[in-house]
Amino acid sequence: MDMFHKISKAISGDNHQDKKTFRGRVVLMKKNVLDFNDLNASILDRVHELFGNKVSLQLISAVNTHSSEKGLRGKIGKPAYLEDWITTVTPLAAGESVFDCTFDWEDDIGMPGAFLIRNFHHSEFYLKTLTLENVPGHGNIHFDCNSWVYPAEKYKTDRVFFTNQSYLPSETPATLLQYREEELVNLRGNGSGKLEEWDRVYDYAYYNDLGEPDKDPKYARPVLGGSSEYPYPRRGRTGRPPAKTDAKSESRLPLILSLNIYVPRDEQFGHLKLSDFLAYALKSIAQVLLPEFEALADSTPTEFDTFEDVLKLYEGGVKLPEGPLLDNVKEKIPFELLKELIRTDGEGYARFPMPKVIKEDKSAWRTDEEFAREMLAGVNPVNISLLKEFPPTSTLDPKTYGDHSSSITRYHIENSLDGLTIHQAIHAHRLFILDHHDMLVPYMRRINATSTKIYATRTLLFLKEDGTLKPLVIELSLPHPEGDQYGVISKVYTPAEDGTVEGTIWQLAKAYVAVNDSGVHQLISHWLNTHAVIEPFVIATNRQLSVLHPIHKLLHPHFRDTMSINAFGRQILINGGGILEQTVFPGPYAMEMSSLVYKSWNFTEQALPIELMKRGMAIEDSSSRHGVRLVIEDYPYAVDGLEIWSAIKTWVEDYCNVYYKTDDVVQNDSELQLWWKEVREQGHGDKKNETWWPKMQTRKELIDSCTIIIWIASALHAAVNFGQFPYAGYMPNRPTISRRLMPEPGTPEFEELKSDPDRAFLKTITAQLQTLLGISLIEILSRHSSDEIYLGQRDNAEWTKDAEPLQAFEKFGQKLRKIEEKISEMNNDMKHKNRVGAVEMPYTLLYPTSEGGLTGKGIPNSVSI
Repeated sequence: MDMFHKISKAISGDNHQDKKTFRGRVVLMKKNVLDFNDLNASILDRVHELFGNKVSLQLISAVNTHSSEKGLRGKIGKPAYLEDWITTVTPLAAGESVFDCTFDWEDDIGMPGAFLIRNFHHSEFYLKTLTLENVPGHGNIHFDCNSWVYPAEKYKTDRVFFTNQSYLPSETPATLLQYREEELVNLRGNGSGKLEEWDRVYDYAYYNDLGEPDKDPKYARPVLGGSSEYPYPRRGRTGRPPAKTDAKSESRLPLILSLNIYVPRDEQFGHLKLSDFLAYALKSIAQVLLPEFEALADSTPTEFDTFEDVLKLYEGGVKLPEGPLLDNVKEKIPFELLKELIRTDGEGYARFPMPKVIKEDKSAWRTDEEFAREMLAGVNPVNISLLKEFPPTSTLDPKTYGDHSSSITRYHIENSLDGLTIHQAIHAHRLFILDHHDMLVPYMRRINATSTKIYATRTLLFLKEDGTLKPLVIELSLPHPEGDQYGVISKVYTPAEDGTVEGTIWQLAKAYVAVNDSGVHQLISHWLNTHAVIEPFVIATNRQLSVLHPIHKLLHPHFRDTMSINAFGRQILINGGGILEQTVFPGPYAMEMSSLVYKSWNFTEQALPIELMKRGMAIEDSSSRHGVRLVIEDYPYAVDGLEIWSAIKTWVEDYCNVYYKTDDVVQNDSELQLWWKEVREQGHGDKKNETWWPKMQTRKELIDSCTIIIWIASALHAAVNFGQFPYAGYMPNRPTISRRLMPEPGTPEFEELKSDPDRAFLKTITAQLQTLLGISLIEILSRHSSDEIYLGQRDNAEWTKDAEPLQAFEKFGQKLRKIEEKISEMNNDMKHKNRVGAVEMPYTLLYPTSEGGLTGKGIPNSVSI
C-alpha cells in the first residue's frame, strides 16, 4: 500500500511550496462500501488513480465572468484532484471517507460560487460535501452536494455543484445564472427514451405500469391518469417500452429485478435504508413464497382454528417447513436477508413481534370502546365525521344507483342517547358517522363476484359525557339482486352482550366495518393521500426549482426516498396480482377505486384545520389557539396534529419571510411560477382546471401551500403509516378481507356461529395465508430505518449559509421538543380517556422523534417507507 502511495504522489506531483494554496475537504462514499461484490470496480478505480485518471474539481467564480459560445459564465479555475484515493481504506462497514484536495489561489477566480467535478474512475461514488478551508479573504465555504457522481463518460455536460447560499433567480450572480439554468434543463431530460441508472431525469408518466397483460389478461389494469374516467396524480417516468399486448401499458420488470426499477439515482434509498428495506422487497415475492406460506397452517390449510392459533404467531412461532422450494429460496438469498425474511430463531420458527394492541390485554380489542376509540386514535383517524342530518344521506346518483336512503330509524338509536332526542344530539354535536357506503356501492357487485364478500357500511356513534364514543348502530348493505337501479338491501345491527348469539353477530358486524376501514385506509388515507399525491411535487421541484432556490432548500428534505418507495410500491405492492390485491378486499379493483376517490381530491383541503372542518370535527373559531375548536376535545390525532401543523406553519412563515418581503417578490419569481404551473398542469394534470388551486400570487399562498406539502409528507403520513403493525399486526382487530356474509338463521353457518363463535369469526375474516402475507408487509412498513431523519432535523447542519433560516429552524426544533413533552403529559393524564383506552396503548403516532425499528411513534421528514 505504501508503494501505491509513493507512485501515486510521484505521478500527480505534490509540490505546492511555491504556490498560494488552500485545502478542500471532500466527504464521499465509495461504491464498494455499498456493493461488496463489486471488487473489480474497486481495483479498477485504483488502477485509474495510478495512471492519472483521477477525480478532478474546478472552482467556478461567483464574481468574475468569461464569455463563451454559451454566454457569460463564471470563470473556471485549474483542476485540483482528490488525494490519497489508493491509500484511503474504506471499511466494509457502511461509512463515509474523507479526502483532501489542494486548490491554487487564482485572483481572477476570487470568491467561488460553484465547482464542477469530473470522475475519471470506473465506478460512481456518492458525493456528500465539499468544504473549502481558509479561502483567502473568504474563510470557509461549504457545498452541500448529496449526489451520485458517475464516470464523466456517462454525462453530456459536466456535473456542477453550488455553495449553500440561497438565491432567488433574479438575485443570482450573473456568473452562476447560466449554470443554474443548464442544471435544470439537464434534470428535465428530453422526454424520450429508456432511462438508465446514471440518468438524472425527473419526468412524468401515467400509472400505466400496474398491469401485466403480457403475463395474463387477468393481470391487465386500466391506465390511471390522463382521462376523466380514471384521473390520477403522475408518477416518475422510467421510459420502459410498451407491453407487447397493450401499447397503452408499460412493460414491467421481472419480479427478481424489482430493485432495478428506475428512479433518479439521488432519489434511491441510501445504503442503510436499502439494507433495512430489503426484507420488505423479499417478503413481497409472493409468487416464490406462497407455497411455503400455505404449508404453515396446521389442521386446516387456510384457517386459524382458534384465537390461540393466531397468538402463536407472536408467542410461540409457527414451525416453518423444510422442502425443495424453501431450499431453493435459501440458495438465492443471503443468509442474513433470509433470516430477516422469515424471522426465525435458528430452529425454523417464524415469529412476529407482539402488536401493541394486544400486548397488555389480549381481549380488550373486542370492546365497543376500543372499536370507537380507534376512529379517533388508531391507524386511520381521518374518516370519522360529524353527523349533520338523520337519517344519513347518500350522494350517489339515484338515476344510476337508485334509492340509498338509510334504513336506520330513530327506534334503533333513540334509547341510547343519554336522554336526548336525535334532534338534540345533532344540535349538540354528539352524533358521528363512519361512512363506507357511497365509495363501495359502485364496486360491490364486482367485488362480491370474487371470493370476497363485503357490505357497504354506515356506523353511527354517540359522544358520551366522559368524552368517549360508543357505537350505536351498524348498517350493512348489499346490492339489490334485481339491479343497481333498485338501490340496496340493508340490515341494521345494534350492540349486544358478549357470550350471546346476538353478541357474536354484533362482533361480526364490527368486523365488516373494520374490513372496509382497512381497505379505505391502505388505498386512500395512506397510498393516495400521501404517497401518490406528493410525488408530483417531488418531480416538479427538481425540474423547476434550482438547488439554489430557497423553496427548494425548504422542501427538499420532505421528498427523501419518496420516488423510491413509490417505485417499489408499483413494482411489488399495488400492481396487478401484487401483495395489496392479495391481502385487501377490493382485490383487482383496488387502484381503480382510489382513482374514483381522487376525483374529489382538493389540495387546499389537505390543510389540517380545513380538513377537520370539512368533516365537521372542528368549528372555525378565531378565539381558539389554532383558529378552530374541536367538536371532540379528546381527539388525539387532531389535538396532536394541530400542534404539529401550527409548528410547521410558523417555521414556513419564518423561513419564507426571509426571502419574500412582499407579494411582488412571489409574483416575479420566475422559477417559483413555473414550478407551481407545472404542479397544476402536469403533476396533477387531471386537476388543472380546478378553481381551488392557489394562484401563487401572494406570500400567504406560498406559505399555505408549502405548509400543506410538508404536512402531507411528514405528519399526515406518519399518522396513517407507523401505527399499521401496532394496531393491525393483530389481524382480528383490523381484518382486511371478509370471505362470507352474515350467517342467516337456519343455515349451517348460523349453527356454527352458535356452537363455536370464535371459529365462525375467524372463518369470516382474513384467512391464514393472507394474514401471514399482510402482517409481513405491514411489519416492514411500520419500521423506521436506522438512518431516518425526523421532523425538525436535517442531515447536515450547514444546509444553508443564511443565518435567519438557521435560527428559525432551531426555533422549530425547540417547539417540537415541547410538543413531545406535552404528548407525554397528556398520555399520562387519566382524564384523556381516548389517548390510551382499554388496550392500554398510548397515542404516540404524532410524537415527533423516534428510535429506529418498530416503535409506533416518530414523524420522518418524508414519505420514506
